[in-house]
Amino acid sequence: MELQIGIILALMIAAYALAKANKLSVELSMLAAALAGGIAGAFVRTPPVGQLARHLVEGSFTYLDVILVFSTATIFMSVINESGGVNYVVRATIKYFYNIRILALLLLMIIILIPGALTGAGSVSLLVVGAPTALALGYLGIPKQRVAAILFIVAGLSAAAPPVNIWAMITCAGTAIPYVGFELPLGIPVLLLGTFTMLTLGWRKEGTMDRDTVLREMPEVPAKMSWWRVLLPFLVFFGLVIASRIWPFDLPILGLPLQFAAAALVAWLLSPKKINILILSSETMKRLLPLLATMVVVGMLQQIMTVTGVRGMLSFAVISTPLILLFISFAIVIPISEGVLTYGAAAILGIPLIWFLDSIGLHATVALSGLSLLWPLGDGLPPTALIGRLSVMVSEYKGSYWSFLKSTWLPWIVITVVGILMVVFSAKLDFLVRWSM
Repeated sequence: MELQIGIILALMIAAYALAKANKLSVELSMLAAALAGGIAGAFVRTPPVGQLARHLVEGSFTYLDVILVFSTATIFMSVINESGGVNYVVRATIKYFYNIRILALLLLMIIILIPGALTGAGSVSLLVVGAPTALALGYLGIPKQRVAAILFIVAGLSAAAPPVNIWAMITCAGTAIPYVGFELPLGIPVLLLGTFTMLTLGWRKEGTMDRDTVLREMPEVPAKMSWWRVLLPFLVFFGLVIASRIWPFDLPILGLPLQFAAAALVAWLLSPKKINILILSSETMKRLLPLLATMVVVGMLQQIMTVTGVRGMLSFAVISTPLILLFISFAIVIPISEGVLTYGAAAILGIPLIWFLDSIGLHATVALSGLSLLWPLGDGLPPTALIGRLSVMVSEYKGSYWSFLKSTWLPWIVITVVGILMVVFSAKLDFLVRWSM
C-alpha cells in the first residue's frame, strides 16, 4: 500500500515539474498534478475510474466560500480606489504628517495592510495602493530598493492579517476547525512586525523634498472627496461584522461576502465621481481569475490527494518527524511550499500539520496563526514570487531581483522567529483566542 501511494505521489510531483518546465502557470501545473494523481489512482481503483470526474468537480467547489469572500472584498477595494479614496488618504498622510516621520511611516503601513487584510491577498494591496504608497515612501527619502522591500514584507503581512486569511481558511476547512478567534493571534503580530519593518527599513532617509513640492507632484484627487466618503463604507462593513458578533441570534446571518457587497454599494453611492460598477466589477474579476483559479485547483488537488491516500501518507510523514526537527524545518519548508504551490501549500502541508500539532496539545488556532506569518515569505521565492515581482514593479526598482530580496533579510528573520515561537508556545498563548471571541 505504501509503495502504491508513493508511486502516485511521485507521478503527481513529476507532472507538476513537467508542467512548470514547459512554462505553464502554477494553476495549470497543479491541475496537471491532480489529473496525474487521479488517473494513477484509478488504475488501482482509488478512486474508481467512474468516480474520478465526480471527485474533480466536487473538489473544485471546496473553497467556494473563500472565492466569494475574495471576489466581493476585492470589488469593494476597487470601488474605493476608483473613487479616489486611496489617493486621498495617501495625499492626506503626506500633507499632515510629512514632518512627523514615524507617524507618516505607520500610517502608510496601515494603508498597505487594509486591502490585503480585507481580501486575503497581498497582491491586491499592491495593485490597489502599491503605486501611490511607493511614491509617498520615495518622497520620504527612502531608496527604491528599500521601498520594494517594505512593500513586499508589509503586503505579505496584510495577507496574513484578519479578518480574511486564506491560508487559515483553507486549513480550517480541511481540519473542521471553525474560522473564528484569529483576530488577536494574527492582528497583534502583524501590527508589531509591520511596525518593525517600517522603522528598520524606512527610518533612514537619503535626501527629501519640501512638502509643498511633494504635494504638487502627487496625483490629484476629486474635489468633493472627503474623509467621511472614505471611512463610511468601512464603518458599514465593520459595523455589520461587529453587530453579528454582539447579537448572533437576533440578526440574520449575512456572511462576509454579503457584508463586503453592502460596503461596496455604500462606497459606490458615495463616490464623488461616476463609476460604472458593472465595468469595474468585470475588470476586477478578470484580474482575479488567476487567484480564483488557484482556489479551484487547490480544492481539486486536495480531493485527489485524499482519495488516493497521498494526504494520509503526508500526514504520517509529519507525525513521524522528530518534533524539534519539525519546528526548525518550518523556517525553510513553509516559505518554499508557498513559492511552489501558492495557497495550495495550506491544503497539502497546513492540514496535516495542524492535525498533528493539535493532537500533541498545542493550540490549533494560535499555531495556525504562526504558520500564517511564514507562508507570505514564500511569495518572494521562485517559481511564483507573486508579491515579490509586484513589489519590484510598483516601486519601479531597476536593480536585480535578488539584491531586492536580500534587503529584506532582517524583517524576514524576525518574522520567521516570531512565527515559529507562536507555534511552539501556542498552548500558552491561547488567551489571545479567548479574548478574540
